[in-house]
Amino acid sequence: MKLTEVEVVETVRRVHLDELRTWVAEGWVRPAQGAQGPLFDELDLARVRLVCDLREEVSLPAESLPVVLSLLDQVHGLRRQLRGLAGAVERQPEEVRRAVLAAWREIEGNEG
Repeated sequence: MKLTEVEVVETVRRVHLDELRTWVAEGWVRPAQGAQGPLFDELDLARVRLVCDLREEVSLPAESLPVVLSLLDQVHGLRRQLRGLAGAVERQPEEVRRAVLAAWREIEGNEG
């Protein structure tokens, strides 16, 4: 499902068209570019809602939003990498999985 700017504003009633355009220009939301303009998918809608929440509920100033969004993007990227790593470890023979787990526990114990 792809939505136009107007459809996003109708769907997420907490954002105005001029705000949405600013957020896209700032790179806070990165929709696909269609022939008639930006097209927003479900992830873009979630991002718009997140920006609304950060601005309204957390009262985060606009100057801080790029930093917070960047940190959240990094967290999500790291979670994706960890899921990939966990999947790779899970495909290994049992003895390798046990060795990896033991090494991880040792490292975690030494960092505390």
